[in-house]
Amino acid sequence: MKPESPKGDKKSLSEHTNPKKGVCGMDWGEFGKNIIGKKMIVLLAVTGAVYFFLQYLTPLLAPVLLAMLFVTIFGPMMKRMNRKLHFPRPLSAIVLLILATLLLAVLLWVLSSWVLGSLPVWIRSMDAMEQEWLEAVRNLCRSVGEIIGVDASYLENTVSGRLQEGLDSLEENILPGMLSQSMQYVRWFAELGGFLVTFLIASVLLAKDYDGIMNHLLDQESCHVLLEVICGIVRYIATFVKAQGIIMSAIALTAAVTLGIAGIQHGVLWGILAGILDALPFIGTGVVLVPLGIWQLLEGSFGRALICGVLYVVCIFLREILEPRLIGRKIGVSPIAVLVSLYAGIQLFGVWGIIKGPLGFVLIYETYHSLSKMSDRQKNGEDRF
Repeated sequence: MKPESPKGDKKSLSEHTNPKKGVCGMDWGEFGKNIIGKKMIVLLAVTGAVYFFLQYLTPLLAPVLLAMLFVTIFGPMMKRMNRKLHFPRPLSAIVLLILATLLLAVLLWVLSSWVLGSLPVWIRSMDAMEQEWLEAVRNLCRSVGEIIGVDASYLENTVSGRLQEGLDSLEENILPGMLSQSMQYVRWFAELGGFLVTFLIASVLLAKDYDGIMNHLLDQESCHVLLEVICGIVRYIATFVKAQGIIMSAIALTAAVTLGIAGIQHGVLWGILAGILDALPFIGTGVVLVPLGIWQLLEGSFGRALICGVLYVVCIFLREILEPRLIGRKIGVSPIAVLVSLYAGIQLFGVWGIIKGPLGFVLIYETYHSLSKMSDRQKNGEDRF
């Protein structure tokens, strides 16, 4: 007589022999279907579309896209101007653009006035500075020669010869090459003029038809995804601009206080200028602090040169720490995700990747989640019937 096996044994045996079951009883086959399913396909398609848009369409549509962002961001302000001052939207857009242009012109005028005003002083002191440089190089060569055991005069002649060769190369090759590219500069200015004119016309036209365009998009349910993406982009740009303002202010304050305490001539002004130029990709504060450190080194102020170098490193780390936190926290994503998008953007788009990387991440994030919400709404609507 065969012993009867309990019913539970068959179920237990099937659980242990089911090849799809793994750790913690998870159905890895189903998990794989979810990973390589529709959602992953949609995410990859969205990522490819965003890359194509940023790489190929953005350069062609840049002035119009910038005009769309301008009208969207300043739309509430135009509405208030229309309500209180009875300005039509196109006139409001023109007034705002004129005010922005005047503000930029004033900043450029102040900067150029300071440079041009300081230029005669620099020219008059060129001979004295040259003597100071030679004396600084002589002292540096003497100190280095004593350390490494090389004759100071030989080291001085070698360094002076290399510096003279560099100056001769600059005069013979680089400067004539820069002057020979005058037509290239003319073409760049023409392209910039065309960009600004297109941006101005597009801003006025979009400001005029803004309400009609938005009402049309709201009436079309299929366009709700586009509206959500636009809102996400506007929110990101507003966050980006605010974060850059905070970072530039923090760096300008740090640099101005440090250079002022170090006793560097016009240190506060150099620090403020370093904070403003910190917005430049890759270069940033180095445009100011590196030449300033070299200048202090040539003058024999090794302590001040070291302060400039340390301050440059501190400013770099300050930006790298603050930027992911300020941007990631406001747009609701992890700072590490923003940092990865910055690195990926630089690898894919070069210098412009600092802007395009996080912007592309926001586009992918907003588009994918908007499509997911629309799909969920459609499924819920089907379940009701």
